[in-house]
Formats: sequence, C-alpha cells, structure tokens
Amino acid sequence: MNNHFAVGIIPARYGSERLPGKPMADINGKTMITRVVEQAEKAGKLDLVIVATDDERIAEHLQGSGKRVVMTDRSIKTGTDRCFAALEGIDCTIAVNIQGDEPLLDPLTIDALIEELSVDTDAVCATPVIKISEVNDAGDPSVVKAVFDKNGYALYFSRSQIPFPRYSKPFYYRHQGIYAYRYDFLKKFVRFEMSELEITESLEQLRILENGYKIKCVKTESFSQGVDTESDLEEVRNIIISKEGLR
Repeated sequence: MNNHFAVGIIPARYGSERLPGKPMADINGKTMITRVVEQAEKAGKLDLVIVATDDERIAEHLQGSGKRVVMTDRSIKTGTDRCFAALEGIDCTIAVNIQGDEPLLDPLTIDALIEELSVDTDAVCATPVIKISEVNDAGDPSVVKAVFDKNGYALYFSRSQIPFPRYSKPFYYRHQGIYAYRYDFLKKFVRFEMSELEITESLEQLRILENGYKIKCVKTESFSQGVDTESDLEEVRNIIISKEGLR
C-alpha cells in the first residue's frame, strides 16, 4: 500500500448535460482536464495527483502524457464517491476533491486547505470561500453562499441569498467547490445517507453539517471560474489568452 500525506483527486466524467465531453474541451492548445491536472500538480503540499474517470478516452489521453489515472465505475453517482473509489489501495491522511472543470484553479488554495486541516483538529473538512464583490451574484442560485462562525466553521451553505441584509449593508461569501477531507472521515461520509437539506439545496456538503461534523471555511482572494456552459468555456479561454498571450 502506498503511503501519502495529501492526495489530490480530480473526478472527470465525459458525460455532462450542459457541456458534453467538457474534460476534453480544447483551451488554447490543451484539454481542460490537462490544465486542471497541471494546476493541481503545482500545489506544494500534494504528494500525488490522480484523475478518477469513467471514460477510456479521458484515461488514454492523460496516460499518454504520463498522468496518473484510475478508472472508476460509471454507475458512481457523485464526485466524492468517485474520489473515494479512486483511493482504493492508497493510504493517505488528507484527500482533496478537486473539481475537474476549473482550469484556473490556484494551487495556493489547495495548499491552504491542507494546511488548515493539518492544524485544526476539530474540522473534518476544509473548503474555500471568497467575498462576493458583485451583489447580483448573491441572488444567483448557481452561486453557493456560505455563512460561518467567528472561528471559521461553517454554519450553512445555500443557493439562497444568505445572510439576508435586513438592517445592515449586505455582505456575502461565495463557496468554491474544492474539499479537503480527513481520509478517516471520508470513509464515514460516503456511507452516510443523503440528508434532507442536501436533497433540498442539492449541496452535498450539507450532509456533513447535518450529521454534526465541522467544516472549516478558508478565506481566499483567488476565485476560480468553473466551466459549466459554452459561454463559461469561452470566458476561460479568453482569460488564459490574456495570461499566456496565445491566439
């Protein structure tokens, strides 16, 4: 059995309702999944980066460039379950679930989550949040909002506008979908039944809170634009063009 302190797992499904085949989408000469892997590999605190996929096309593409890939069952329903399946035979302390559609991911965000779990013995999971600058985003149900206590522990995550600014100037924190788990807790988490709030909001992290565990919200200044639609893909392409000077 291989022993690692922190392992990053990137779930990558070929099927997507809004953007089929998006892991293989070209972004200025590289596929999106390649860019995500390369960003994750820059994280100084990750000992290993694995892509967990259910599709041979993704696996063959990445293996051709020497990336670590684990084939997982197509029937697996969630990214977290796919991450757990990919860790079979790998011993680690912290497992980081990295979204496969965030090619602009900041490696320092991954390092910050691992560092937080290394020092905070009460939290079973750490996840990033960033202050929302555009108030309109607070009303967008696709933007998940987070509220947390004075020690940074999550109180709730919602697609609704929280907190509601009844008497004071509004402020909101956006949740970014990267999760660093204690591996011992992840083993328990994948066996929990889906919770009522999780089903209502369609937010998997609420299952952790409903079962009485603590999630540490780590503030970051770096927002990573995810790719869910063709317009998201074009926006990311333009951002990378401006950074890399490619056409």
